[in-house]
Amino acid sequence: MAGIFKNLNSFFTYKANQREEFELLEGADEKASQENNSATHVESAIEERLSKDIGVNLAKIKQQLNVPKNQDILIREFKLEEKIGAFIVFIEEMADGTTINDFILRPLLMPEHTAEYLKRHKKGELIDYIWNNVLAINQAKKEKEFRNIIKKVLDGGTALFIDGYEECLLIESQGYEKRGIEAPKTENVIRGPHEGFNENLRTNISLIRKIVRNEDLIVEFLPIGKKSQISCAVLYMEKVTNPNIVKEVKRRIQNIDIDLVMGAGVLEEMIADQPYRMLPQILTTERPDRAAILLIVGKVIFMVEGTPFASAVPINFWECLRSPEDYFLKWHAATFLRILRLFALLITLLLPGLYLALTLFHQEMIPTDLLAAIAFSRENIPFPAVLELVMMELAFEFIREDGLRVPGILGQTLGIIGALILGQAAVSAQIVSPILIIVVAVGGIASFAIPSYELSFSIRLLRFGFIFLAAIAGFYGISAGIILLGVMSVSIKSFGVPIFSPIAPKTRANQDVIASLPVFMQKGRPDALNPLDRKKGGNPIRRWMQYKGGNKP
Repeated sequence: MAGIFKNLNSFFTYKANQREEFELLEGADEKASQENNSATHVESAIEERLSKDIGVNLAKIKQQLNVPKNQDILIREFKLEEKIGAFIVFIEEMADGTTINDFILRPLLMPEHTAEYLKRHKKGELIDYIWNNVLAINQAKKEKEFRNIIKKVLDGGTALFIDGYEECLLIESQGYEKRGIEAPKTENVIRGPHEGFNENLRTNISLIRKIVRNEDLIVEFLPIGKKSQISCAVLYMEKVTNPNIVKEVKRRIQNIDIDLVMGAGVLEEMIADQPYRMLPQILTTERPDRAAILLIVGKVIFMVEGTPFASAVPINFWECLRSPEDYFLKWHAATFLRILRLFALLITLLLPGLYLALTLFHQEMIPTDLLAAIAFSRENIPFPAVLELVMMELAFEFIREDGLRVPGILGQTLGIIGALILGQAAVSAQIVSPILIIVVAVGGIASFAIPSYELSFSIRLLRFGFIFLAAIAGFYGISAGIILLGVMSVSIKSFGVPIFSPIAPKTRANQDVIASLPVFMQKGRPDALNPLDRKKGGNPIRRWMQYKGGNKP
């Protein structure tokens, strides 16, 4: 036995020595790798900077932009005072030709400036002179990094290079086509503005700034996508929004490692706390007025170039039941509509499952006359109730999807006529019962009352889960599904804020959850956001009531 333990001890000692040697070698390799990476990084940083030799810069630009293979990249070479070499580079379709011809090239080649070019060039001040005295452009900046220059050119700007300088001028010259401002497609209102976002990021920001005319409105631009480098704008109120939320939003956006982010929908999925959960964790709107309201209460807005929507974080479940029109109606009308939408959500989610549970397991709860009518309507139906219900739910979804995909008025006509003809034909052929048509139609119509498209789609998917549970265990299955859904939902957070706040967990009283109090009583911002400024109105808001004469003394 002693020999065995001795051998084991020798074996473990050998293994420990091997492990130490491996760790030392691994540490040495890692150190060498870091040194190599550091040296490579320094070399690449040197290569990324501009050279004083304009020929080197021109060759680098052609290499980076694949010229002449890339035929829409235009490089215009010329000389200043017939001695100083220079060139500009831009993309034909992205830049405005009038701006380049009339406000860049024409001023550069004017005779009255040529005498000054050589004088300034000898002092090393030519770029500053051109920037301050020649170019008739409202926005330009100096740049030394090739990476930033390429990005600006791909964004529609123009880069001006001059021989003998290790920096160039980046000039704003964007001129690509864009869609005009139109009425929102998915958030129509009777009262309120009829302006919606479009695909141009700068236009969308201007629409928000037109409403929020405050110096504390901050706009920061972040590139997303390794290959695409699409611009993403992050907006927030400097002295209102919690800086930790702003920091977290920027951290998540900056740490996305993917080639292409095609729109805000992909970005939302990338930065959501729990992307596998069905309930929405980011609120989307295409209305500038609603985006402005969300900014004022302390949320962070981000928008992606090419997407006519703004996304707000953090949010709660109750905000998905609010419509933009609520802000333009009196408080009692807004409260009624929100309660109506909550009932519509419950009907969409539970009505098909409740019908199935009653007809299969709990017939004693149905009034006798109604039970007889249901039994009579299903007397000649060849399919089980579960299959019958699933078939009609799928048929309704087919009609809904076809109506959206077929363009124009034809899509609406197809939806209405298709539903009528299909329902009548199915009942006449005794494939489904008439009462089932009513159940499916009521559930489908109720889903249109939910303002948030993401929430509506999630509820429509969850409805099939409740149909399955009701088919297995009746009311017990539905009860288990409600408990499971509730437990999973209350654990969801939107950028650290629980999705069901301020009710679960309970926070400080909020005057605008489901029941909306009058606007002049909504003095505070949501407590769950932990804003820097908790008050958004005075005390009282209607100060005019304090003065009998109508004027402040």
